[in-house]
Amino acid sequence: MSPSAPELIRARPVPRPGLWIWAAVVLVLVAMLVNGLVTNPNYHWDVVAEHLFDPRVLRAIGWTLILTVGAMAIGIVMAVTTAVMRMGSNPILRSVAWAYIWFFRGTPVYTQLLFWGLIAVLYPRLSLGIPFGPEFLVFDTQDVITAFVAALLGLGLNEGAYLSEIVRAGLNSVDKGQWEAASALGMKRSTTLWRIVIPQAMRVIVPPTGNETISMLKTTSLVTAVPFSLELTFVTMAIGNRNFLPLPLLIVAAIWYLLITSILMVGQHYLERYYGRGFDGDDQTRGSAKGMSKRQQSILAAGTVHADPNLEVTP
Repeated sequence: MSPSAPELIRARPVPRPGLWIWAAVVLVLVAMLVNGLVTNPNYHWDVVAEHLFDPRVLRAIGWTLILTVGAMAIGIVMAVTTAVMRMGSNPILRSVAWAYIWFFRGTPVYTQLLFWGLIAVLYPRLSLGIPFGPEFLVFDTQDVITAFVAALLGLGLNEGAYLSEIVRAGLNSVDKGQWEAASALGMKRSTTLWRIVIPQAMRVIVPPTGNETISMLKTTSLVTAVPFSLELTFVTMAIGNRNFLPLPLLIVAAIWYLLITSILMVGQHYLERYYGRGFDGDDQTRGSAKGMSKRQQSILAAGTVHADPNLEVTP
């Protein structure tokens, strides 16, 4: 007589009523917030809708994006340069890079923007020539360092000091054996840096650099200190003050900032996934299964490996 089949055990999750209570509280608070946003007439949503696509606002968005891209470009160039200088063996270059990072990280960006806006007071004219000798080119500072250039330099040089530490951390994350192997193959240090080390360091550099880019987009609102009057916050505040309704125009600026930062976050996600290839276990499994047959993939998915002479894995 065959023994009876064992009774199946059905596992039940532990009841957690507290989670549902907290979820209900959060939903109530969100509903109250939405109700206040919709029903409060002081928000003037009709004014928000009227100025959301105002040509002046759209033009200001363009200038804000130009400032963001330009400042980040200057910051990345300065960051890579100073990070390499600090990792080098020349004590003078290391000291110069350290002094640059010390100064621009140690003073507020608003103060630096004020300085760039008033630089024509300190240096009314600029010249190119031999020190303590003849001058070949002389020009007025106001003609060269305009409000836009001052804003760009102030944001870019400040950002370069912060990005420099990010780049240096990324370069230090690459195993030193990479340098030694490239040197043994006869590669130059510059070639090793650009062809071997930096591509591997991008996995560490990209996430904080993406965060800095998003932060830079919002930091452009401080260029009113220069003053640069074509930036998004300045333009919306000017329109709001003219209409005696500053709050709806601030909401317009906030909506555009949220939209642009959301797009940047999506781009950052794909960049991180691209440079993180080979470090994620799931990506490695998918990559190794591309060249396998269906039978081989099923064996890999089941987690069983058999000594089958007919099983042939293609690279």
